[in-house]
Amino acid sequence: MDHVEVSTVVYLPPAEVYDFLLDFPRYADYSKHLQEVRHDGDGSPGTNYYITFAWWKLSYTAHSKVTDVDPPARIDWQITKDIDAKGYWGIDHVPDEAPPNEPTACRVRLFVQFHPDSADSDSIDLPRFVSLDWVIEKVKPMIRNEAERVVERIVADLEGRRRPVDLEIHTTPETV
Repeated sequence: MDHVEVSTVVYLPPAEVYDFLLDFPRYADYSKHLQEVRHDGDGSPGTNYYITFAWWKLSYTAHSKVTDVDPPARIDWQITKDIDAKGYWGIDHVPDEAPPNEPTACRVRLFVQFHPDSADSDSIDLPRFVSLDWVIEKVKPMIRNEAERVVERIVADLEGRRRPVDLEIHTTPETV
């Protein structure tokens, strides 16, 4: 399975960051490609999310479920339809990474593990003469840009001010 891992440091206690991440429906405010987030549940294990993305002539609703939580350190989830993928939000207290003017810090990590061949082109309504492989190649460069934009907006909301955010992105294979 391939994976993508994105992390950054936020200058808040882990519990505040955890509560923010548990409120998944508000993520639609951060991404220009994320159109809507619907859910049934309160973010605890068993909560289902229906996440609608749109780009170009395509629209797709991902179905995911929270599988486990370990407050304030981790929220595990998995995709339940069309794609074999799972991951987690991780929050690690890292006070040594806080600058002198900040009281504390934590590293926030989004880890996604997926099987690239599990996407079923029959389940995605593609325009005529457009292949799923073509769409994937076009979307890959957008993933990094969108991740940076979303993380910067989340950090600004969490901390109450905009600042440059150092985003670490790791992938396997090195294709994103």
